[in-house]
Amino acid sequence: MEKIKITPFQFFTLIVLLQLGSAIVISPGVEAKQDAWLAILFGLSGSIVLFLIYSYLYHQFPKLSLTEYLPKILGKYLGWFIGFLYSLYFLYIGTRILRDFGDLLVTAIFPETPLFIISLLMVLTIVYVISLGFEVLSRTGEFYLLLLMFIGFIVNFLFIMSGEVELENFLPVLGEGWMPVVSAAFPSLLTFPFGEMIVFTMILPYLNNRKAVLKVGLIGLVFSGALIIFATMMNIAVLGVDIVDRATFPLLSAISKIRIGEFLERLDALAVISLIVGMFFKITIFIYAGVLGTSILFKVDKFQKLLMPICIIVLISSVSIAENITEHLREGLEIVPKYIHMPFQVYIPLLLLVITVIKNKVSGNQQDKSKN
Repeated sequence: MEKIKITPFQFFTLIVLLQLGSAIVISPGVEAKQDAWLAILFGLSGSIVLFLIYSYLYHQFPKLSLTEYLPKILGKYLGWFIGFLYSLYFLYIGTRILRDFGDLLVTAIFPETPLFIISLLMVLTIVYVISLGFEVLSRTGEFYLLLLMFIGFIVNFLFIMSGEVELENFLPVLGEGWMPVVSAAFPSLLTFPFGEMIVFTMILPYLNNRKAVLKVGLIGLVFSGALIIFATMMNIAVLGVDIVDRATFPLLSAISKIRIGEFLERLDALAVISLIVGMFFKITIFIYAGVLGTSILFKVDKFQKLLMPICIIVLISSVSIAENITEHLREGLEIVPKYIHMPFQVYIPLLLLVITVIKNKVSGNQQDKSKN
């Protein structure tokens, strides 16, 4: 691993940027209709439990990343294999988000520009930033988080001033009961975006304050969850749940409705800037984790040697992963949460937790017997 250190605040900014990433693009939880905010809250609550597991495993191996302590828990060969699968998983999620980014810009701004060209520009930027080191990305995140907060404040202030907010769109609360809320929260919202915190198991050893991991992680989760809830509620209040459900990118549709007088309108650029920044950090973190994990497993002395080849594969895969945006979104919302996210975010960490607790208990009993 790189010999760098990041501060708790930098860790916090990366959490928020990762969580916001592509989540505010598609208004997660809209399956629950006007109760989407409640479904997001449920998903957030479940993800807090998951992060407690990730944090516990980290504190058992504070100097090791996920791919480094997997062999210590599962054994040399099985641990190596599962670690390799995690590296592929991180790269796969980075690939999907890169496709989200390309589809967004093609749909909203550059309809005549090839998807490959847009994705290529993003990948080249990511390669450059990662080659500089993770510490540079962390410091950059501090500035861009403040920028996103400022843009968010301006946009929501304009929403209110434009008179487009309709609180009646949230009624009736629980009009169809609890089941739509629960089914929207689990597994979809548990795994996306909140369960994607699993990627930080590759980065936690970088923190310069080990005791702050749990506190900062939970604060970052709750803060970003509150922002996602607020953004989703604002989309529903402005557009109505039916339009949010049908819109490919609800945030862009909502901002396009801002009109104040005859001079302030067409503020789509603010949304696009926010989405580009969020997606850039999210893609970069996942690709970095995948490249780092691969370099550790194959004992490559400098992860930068693998960066360009892997990013080329990610670029080609992002363009060919789906034929169109509809297919891509369907896979991401229906297939990926159940069959890809759940094993890597929930099932395997739970197994690691159980094995670690049992090993600690057994070793503790053996120590007690030796003392007696």
